[in-house]
Amino acid sequence: MELLDAHLVPAVDGVAYGLLLFVVAAGLSLAFGTAGVLNLSHGMLYAIGAYTGAELSDGTWGGLVIGLAAGTAAAALAGAGLSAATVPLARRGHLAQALLTFGIALVGGDLLIQFFGADELPVRVPGALDSSVHLLGHRYPAYRLCFIAMAVVLAAFGTWVLTRTRVGAAVRASADDPQMLAATGHNPRAVHTGVLAAAGALAGAAGVLGAPIIGPGPGTSENVLMLSLVVVVLGGLRSLWATLFAAVAVGEVQTLGVSLLPDLAPYLLFAAMAAVLVFRSRFAEPAAHEEQGPSSDPLTRLRRLLAARLQNRSRTVAAPARETADAAPGRFGAWLRGAGWRQAVPLLVLLALLFALPGMLDAYSISLAGSALALGLLAVSVTVLTGYAGLPTLGQTAPFAVGAYATANLADAGWTMGPVQIVLSALAAAVFSALTGPAVIRARGTTVLMITLAVGELTSAVINQVKSVTGGADGLVGFPATQALWGGEGMTEESELYVYALVVAVVAVALTLLVLRSPAGKLLTGTRGAEARMRASGHPVGRYLLVAHICAGALAGVGGSLMVTVQQYLSPADVGFEIAAFALLAVVIGGATSVIGGLLGAGLIVFTRDWVASSWPGHGPLLLGMLFIAAVYLLPRGLAGLRTAIGRPAPDGTPPAVATPAPSPAGKVSP
Repeated sequence: MELLDAHLVPAVDGVAYGLLLFVVAAGLSLAFGTAGVLNLSHGMLYAIGAYTGAELSDGTWGGLVIGLAAGTAAAALAGAGLSAATVPLARRGHLAQALLTFGIALVGGDLLIQFFGADELPVRVPGALDSSVHLLGHRYPAYRLCFIAMAVVLAAFGTWVLTRTRVGAAVRASADDPQMLAATGHNPRAVHTGVLAAAGALAGAAGVLGAPIIGPGPGTSENVLMLSLVVVVLGGLRSLWATLFAAVAVGEVQTLGVSLLPDLAPYLLFAAMAAVLVFRSRFAEPAAHEEQGPSSDPLTRLRRLLAARLQNRSRTVAAPARETADAAPGRFGAWLRGAGWRQAVPLLVLLALLFALPGMLDAYSISLAGSALALGLLAVSVTVLTGYAGLPTLGQTAPFAVGAYATANLADAGWTMGPVQIVLSALAAAVFSALTGPAVIRARGTTVLMITLAVGELTSAVINQVKSVTGGADGLVGFPATQALWGGEGMTEESELYVYALVVAVVAVALTLLVLRSPAGKLLTGTRGAEARMRASGHPVGRYLLVAHICAGALAGVGGSLMVTVQQYLSPADVGFEIAAFALLAVVIGGATSVIGGLLGAGLIVFTRDWVASSWPGHGPLLLGMLFIAAVYLLPRGLAGLRTAIGRPAPDGTPPAVATPAPSPAGKVSP
């Protein structure tokens, strides 16, 4: 009883906080589980309601009611608009939805700040609720008790509509069998719009009522989205009761957990999220990717290629000695007459242009180019996992951070030799990926996204806690500059740092392309495109994926090392969720299976976020959001698809679309 008495207020706060998250998460679960939309702008819908309610609040009951109606309607309208925006992406999978909704969230967040200001808005509640009441000998805010009652009523009403009305039956049918729903005379498109509008309304209503608890301000939408994702993952998509219990548990961890276990509280949420996802994936068979038939089976293509080479070799052995002597020049001539040089020329031109940049740009632009190379290597590691292994990831900033902090600490300890820093950072990131890989490789699809997100957030929590190694929120700065070669001076000029980063990036990308084009790369491609057939053939698919995860982690570690070398400082923001999202979106922009496309996508993001936005200060998120929205509609196959659309191979070997019909996302994968 003494323990309960000491922590009563945080416990009740946890209930109120949890019920708020339940209402928001119910809308997120409705959008994803019923409408099939992975909505990364759901936190923005909450912010719309919160800002609207705060603006209209005047301390009266009328102001509260008007604010509730206006905030709910505005968020519902935004949800309906989101439905219209995502309908063209129905057949393109969740990555395209993530790119679009993340862009919408960036644009919407910038517009909200421009309209309502960058400061947190005060919220005035009715006078009767702006007081304290006695609760078991403790004084407690009356509004929070009233909010608990309002949240219960709102949740009960939503549950009744979903389970007891014809509208709810149509919504459930749209998730289970949309064809049957259409046969009964209902329009699935209208139901889809209604579902997302209802999800927006729930988020908007929660924003208005929850504004005194989670007030409108910078970072509100990201915080609400992250916590709602945790609730949906823990509660699942099948039971509102499970979601309710998960939401209350999350609320208690956020309030009571901080009071009881302050040192462990930052880890509890995402550790529980990762544990639940891993536990579920252990008791489910890995989802086999869709197979496209014999013509697109990588193993069939590999067998045909080997058979053709054996046949050519036998012909060469049977040929006269003169033909054997002329074989090599003949092959070289065939390469010159064929498409090989056409693939090499764009790469050579691109390399020449990159090496010429220091003589063409100012110091600031050169430093941005170096940062783009570091982020580009992170994007390439995401390409290996997402495009080749079929493991979409939001957690590659974890090994990226391991490599970055390894380099910073090595430099601080006097190990300033660049090659040594690269090798040791890659090794540390590879070991980290080997430890976390078993938790990732069993899952598929959006489950992988959530597990890797949890890994990334746990890594961020460790970074903020272990200040002796990471510097905490202040980061690290002031360590010695890196030496490019033994006996040389530390690099301080932007041009030197850029050339060093470019050489390392070229070597890393070249090695990556060699591996991906080798038989090992073909096996990895086969794992993504025909996993069931690979398993039936006796291939250790799990081992292939684990090796790919480790190698991708090492590549991300190299990118983190380069980032520290180029920037000469390191902060938690450089390895946070935003960078992880940018890396994944750079891959989508560049083309999910194009290594060079991932590099170009990362460069485009850095160019937009830092260089273009410098001429319009404060609007970097708006410009990035517009870039993402334009890319998802104008580049359905990414930047790599621009060359394949006109029948030419991409710089890294992506086959032309004219020669080979474009496959579905689960089909053919090209370098």
